[in-house]
Amino acid sequence: MNSNARQYALVTGASRGLGKSIALELARRNIPTILVGTNERVRAVCDEIVTTYHVPSECYITDLTKKKNVLAMAEAINCQFEVFMLINNAGVGGTKRFEDADISYLENIINLNVRCTTLLTHELLPNLKRQPKSYILNVGSMAAFTPAGFKTVYPASKSFVLAFSLGLREELKKTSVSVSVASPGAMATNPDVTQRILKQGFFGKFTLKSTENIAQKCVRQTLRGKRKIVINPLSQFLSAIVPERCRTRMLSKIVRREICGW
Repeated sequence: MNSNARQYALVTGASRGLGKSIALELARRNIPTILVGTNERVRAVCDEIVTTYHVPSECYITDLTKKKNVLAMAEAINCQFEVFMLINNAGVGGTKRFEDADISYLENIINLNVRCTTLLTHELLPNLKRQPKSYILNVGSMAAFTPAGFKTVYPASKSFVLAFSLGLREELKKTSVSVSVASPGAMATNPDVTQRILKQGFFGKFTLKSTENIAQKCVRQTLRGKRKIVINPLSQFLSAIVPERCRTRMLSKIVRREICGW
């Protein structure tokens, strides 16, 4: 197969959770994919796509917290593929008292959520602009709208993703590239995460969404050129009407209870 004869969608963090669901949603739409993950699970997703949907799928196994890996992968992809969609989904969070966090913990969040998203977009942008119509989807978070104690750096990193996406969209508005940013809230990514969210009570149960549901909405609205993709209107509404100080206090209290028990 001559890979240059096709247009591909690149998805980072595609081995599980939302990234995997997005990859499968693209396959259902007959869109070839390049899937990026940190281990062999991403290869299994590629095999599933090829076997089940008969759609081309390639994979890269690499650690995107390393700058040299991001740049090397981008160079290889630009040499081999025409990319019409970039989905920056890879991200990492965490719950820890800031003063107890070691440097590597903090760097991983910043390097993956901020640096990787920025550099990969920068390096693939000439490829995207070559296409008649192309799309960038940056996966942010509802955390971008509410700072929280015991998470600190993660919400800040997602605030960056939001601002970066909206600024880049404005910069590229007269080009063929459309930029969207999604703000998922609670996601049923695995049984442990789901149970933790459900313990938050009614609000947790009401806002929890499956990764399949979120993936469908993200892909559909990205292809429609949507600026902001709101996954849960209720969460967005509450963020708009509840003062930021109150939201921060409430969320910090919930998180503190999870890690401290009080």
